[in-house]
Amino acid sequence: MRYDEYLANGWPIASGPVEGACKNLIGGRMERSGMRWTEAMAEAIVQLRAIYLSRDFDLYWQFHIEQDQRRLYPAVWSVVPK
Repeated sequence: MRYDEYLANGWPIASGPVEGACKNLIGGRMERSGMRWTEAMAEAIVQLRAIYLSRDFDLYWQFHIEQDQRRLYPAVWSVVPK
């Protein structure tokens, strides 16, 4: 990092603001009354949110459906010799 440049522009050079945002946005939601979150479930939600914000959700969802079909109906996707 270019600490001198960041400080001159008034930009934070520590991870505190990012860690604080994570705690408030993610941790706060996971710890609400009645919530039953696991780390894996929270990670899945964060990944879906990132896909949505990158405008790749439609492409991802088509991929997800295809993968589910292959998992649920493997014989349809298998190559059968003639």
